[in-house]
Amino acid sequence: MDLLGDKWTLLVVRDLLHGKSHFKEFLASPEGIATNILAERLARLSANGLVEHYPSGDIAGKQGYRLTEKGRSLRALMAQIRIWGLDHIDGTDARLQADGSTLMSS
Repeated sequence: MDLLGDKWTLLVVRDLLHGKSHFKEFLASPEGIATNILAERLARLSANGLVEHYPSGDIAGKQGYRLTEKGRSLRALMAQIRIWGLDHIDGTDARLQADGSTLMSS
């Protein structure tokens, strides 16, 4: 819980699972994470082996972020959290993305 137990970390993991890889992409999420919180969560996830940095082929001079194998193993857990929220918390919805997958929201 110390690593994953806060809203922002779960949202960053959610975004990584859905293909976001650049700092600006995370900032564009509808929840509105602050830059200092995002930087700290990415650093913590990286320090714990869930996220790795890589040179971005899309944006020259920038780095991207991606889940490691350890980080990708959170996919089933995140799906279960999404299902639980949809089933048990009034007002929770799952927004569909263009590819048909869903984003967890509350």
